[in-house]
Amino acid sequence: MKLIVFVTDDAQADPSVDALVVHGFRVTRLATTGGFLRRGNTTLLVGIEDTQVERAYDLVKKVAPGALAITLDLERYERL
Repeated sequence: MKLIVFVTDDAQADPSVDALVVHGFRVTRLATTGGFLRRGNTTLLVGIEDTQVERAYDLVKKVAPGALAITLDLERYERL
């Protein structure tokens, strides 16, 4: 399992979430602020199988060019 953290501009958040959800990914959306100018950002958390990482990257890259993506290994991921 992997956890992908996407950081997008606020304006790119809705298209990013829509693209991921339409393709079956579950997304948690967080409003965040950062950077030198303290601009509004949106952080998206996506827990997925290892084999779907590139697919998620491609979807976000199309609708939010320049988004930051961080992929982390997950030892455990379950719905409680």
